[in-house]
Amino acid sequence: MVRRPVAWIVAIILFVEAFGIAALNWFMGIVVDNQKMSLAGLDPDVMSMSSKIGGLVFGAYFALCGVVALLVALRDRSPAGLGRVLLISVAVVHALLGAFAWGLVGVPAFLTMVVVLALVVLLLMTYDRQNGNGTAAVEPEDGRDGTGGGSPAVGNGGSPLTPPPTPSTP
Repeated sequence: MVRRPVAWIVAIILFVEAFGIAALNWFMGIVVDNQKMSLAGLDPDVMSMSSKIGGLVFGAYFALCGVVALLVALRDRSPAGLGRVLLISVAVVHALLGAFAWGLVGVPAFLTMVVVLALVVLLLMTYDRQNGNGTAAVEPEDGRDGTGGGSPAVGNGGSPLTPPPTPSTP
């Protein structure tokens, strides 16, 4: 299947991005510190330190998302809870980065962000709900819960999709 290779690719990409973001911001902090640059009167030391800290925090965020993707690849199971939230948030971040890249950097950077976004979304969407025995859970076609009691399935609010037939007594 395509699930595990996509999870491995996403994990590798996120680890590379984590290192790249942290290294780029650290380098920018060093340049600001060496040049004693100031923006609108801000202290150069504060700008340098905030660039370094921001790069480390953002790099740690991408690394944490990469760990989630790595665990998905190793376990071959859908991410759940906080891991799913992290992968959804990193997809949103890549969508926003792609939008900014279109205007600031150009089309190749935009396409790179869109490809990473597509891989993360593919990672999130390729895992079906699983039963305890590893097979995909299938809902019955008649909208019942499968217990034989004739009760409506829980997922549809407890009411059937079509109204019951009207009585035909005179």
